[in-house]
Amino acid sequence: MKTAKRNFARTLDLAHGRVEMSHGAGGRAMAQLIAELFAAAFDNPYLATGNDGALLAHAQGRLVMSCDSHVVSPLFFAGGDIGCLSVHGTINDVAMMGATPMYLAASFILEEGFPLADLRRIVESMANAARTAGVPIVTGDTKVVEQGKGDGVFITTTGVGVARDGITLSGDKAQPGDAILLSGTIGDHGMAVLSQRENLTLDPPIVSDTAALHGLVEVLLDSGATLRVLRDPTRGGLAATLNEIAKQSGVGMMLHESAIAVNEPVEAACEFLGLDPLYVANEGKLVAICQRQDAQRLLEAMRGHPLARRASIIGEIVEDAHCFVQMTTRMGGRRIVDWLAGEQLPRIC
Repeated sequence: MKTAKRNFARTLDLAHGRVEMSHGAGGRAMAQLIAELFAAAFDNPYLATGNDGALLAHAQGRLVMSCDSHVVSPLFFAGGDIGCLSVHGTINDVAMMGATPMYLAASFILEEGFPLADLRRIVESMANAARTAGVPIVTGDTKVVEQGKGDGVFITTTGVGVARDGITLSGDKAQPGDAILLSGTIGDHGMAVLSQRENLTLDPPIVSDTAALHGLVEVLLDSGATLRVLRDPTRGGLAATLNEIAKQSGVGMMLHESAIAVNEPVEAACEFLGLDPLYVANEGKLVAICQRQDAQRLLEAMRGHPLARRASIIGEIVEDAHCFVQMTTRMGGRRIVDWLAGEQLPRIC
């Protein structure tokens, strides 16, 4: 994303203009789009050099890198949009590795004809999310595809961070006897997107939980608890995330339905639509697996952070050669929480 300042005959019509093929062709129009929209919003010393890449300083230690593509539909929903979602999602993936996120890169695929006003709204949302998180967007790229060959805008973000010394978190480290903790309610993001997509009128409305979680992770790392795994339950929801960890670690899990919080509007919408909130995406929650004797300490640390007031201990790791995730129900029964064969809600993140 070159950002060198240039003089143009006239400014972009960001209120009424639309993306044109020339905005991705590498010429004057593309330079103007980058300078007047992306560079203006993301402004920082790294971008200001105007180079195709960023020369970065970093703390000593192990680097963590993550990449994520965002294709959410609709682009705007209650509580967020594809812009802040693309920032939060990658910051969180880096943080789940026990790392402090430091830098982001952003790549845009734009569809010809996309309104520049909507693009500005998305870019400003990204810029605000990055500034609030303290993680600058330091480089990027822009491409334009013909009308009908895209869906408005797709965003890919890459994040780089530095892991703490002595901290190695991984999905293959869960051990029988460990406790499973969840930072709050489930299903808020996926149902916020779905309700907007389907024009469902809900009272109160469902609002996405999209948020950057690295501050919460810092609190957990400072707690002194022996952490094994951190993971944010995004696509596939809590169920898919726990099945992934169970398979990685070669263990089983026993969950307790009564300990898993679901906001009433989400629960009602899921019941109406025949969906299971365990499989609905989240964008501002995390799962933590820790040594059993540290569970209460970790829970108290979680609840002391604004993003985890409703944190709870939702289950434990058990020995199981089949790596089943099971759950005791509110009615006193037991059920298997299996993988979905496909995706319950597509284009959620």
